[in-house]
Amino acid sequence: MRKKIVVKWGGSSLQNPGTVQELIALVLGFRKMNYDVVLVHGGGPAINQELTRRGIEWKFIQGQRQTTPEMMDVIEEVLAGKINSLLVTHLQEAGIPAVGLSGAQENTLFCTPASEELQQVGKIEVVATALVKKCLRLKSAPVPVLAPIGIGAQGEKYNINADWAAAKMAVALKAEQLIFLTDQNGILDQNREQVSQATPDLIEHMIQEGVISGGMYTKVMTMISALQAGVQKVRVLNANAASALLQSRPGQDIGTLLVKNSQKKACAEWRAYG
Repeated sequence: MRKKIVVKWGGSSLQNPGTVQELIALVLGFRKMNYDVVLVHGGGPAINQELTRRGIEWKFIQGQRQTTPEMMDVIEEVLAGKINSLLVTHLQEAGIPAVGLSGAQENTLFCTPASEELQQVGKIEVVATALVKKCLRLKSAPVPVLAPIGIGAQGEKYNINADWAAAKMAVALKAEQLIFLTDQNGILDQNREQVSQATPDLIEHMIQEGVISGGMYTKVMTMISALQAGVQKVRVLNANAASALLQSRPGQDIGTLLVKNSQKKACAEWRAYG
């Protein structure tokens, strides 16, 4: 059985041709190593732009976008339509077979409401992997490109945080690796220096100290969840240098690797930080 890697890619990176090429190189490299690659994407900036264009106001509550039914239609159009299609096209033009999917198809990402206040923001309850695995079993083993849209018991759609969608999918697929491509070099310490390895304990300390906050807070929570649920390697790195991961050597720092509390090297980083 081929090993699997889940890559989460921020939708804002589509605006940068160089970053798109880095993603393509990363996917190509892993496929040449006989990995199945599953890509989960976001799209916050494009959603903001389209909501603004339509005169729809929004607000964030604890880092999540309150999603009304009107907004949900726009979000699905942007994520499952525009961004997903564009990303599939980029991969196909580079010679990588790819298939666009939505988490709402075949109950792939089954959700319940995250809270009454957030309205149609979903909490992933069950991940059905049948559709993704069906794609991977095709002769060309195309890359499933998944938009983070969920579905509920009555067929209602949900806006899902893409980091959580990627983490839950990685766990459900029993992926060997989960990689987050973002706009910074990894987890940064109080001096804005890259932390090469981090443990859940170190991350908790950094959160308490206010070093980790905002969007990175949600990301590290999903990383810890995936690590504790069995994903062997969980890493966050700069999307602009994604392909460097393919040439990395032992001891070379590419982004931040999340490791379990018991691993000695990470504990050494904890002591250095403290």
